[in-house]
Amino acid sequence: MTDPIADFLTRIRNAIHAARETVDIPSSKLKVEMARILREQGYIEGYSIEAPTGDRPGTLIRISLKYTDSRQSAISGLQRVSRPGQRQYVPATDIPKVQGGMGTTIVSTSRGVMTGHDARRAGVGGEIVAKVW
Repeated sequence: MTDPIADFLTRIRNAIHAARETVDIPSSKLKVEMARILREQGYIEGYSIEAPTGDRPGTLIRISLKYTDSRQSAISGLQRVSRPGQRQYVPATDIPKVQGGMGTTIVSTSRGVMTGHDARRAGVGGEIVAKVW
């Protein structure tokens, strides 16, 4: 796998299209931080980190997806911005707003992974990892 973040977003996107309640994703520090941001922004119900067992060696992130009463997902779209072949770095003043401020930009900064709004407020730029709306 050459792009684990794209795999993270694709697994969530596929689980939403299949109307799954949970999705299991191989864990990393960046993915855990992205799941934390998705939970804080209200896009998912929550997440948990599952320890390795005998049949699977690595830790997993189990994400509980959030749906409305009419089974409409809280996530309308996920987009990977910075890719391994083309990184997207921006200063704090140029962090894009998603859907006119209705979505969330996930930015990896020198102070950790945070939303675009928080990065703008803190005055730090970084790599734009993904956009969620």
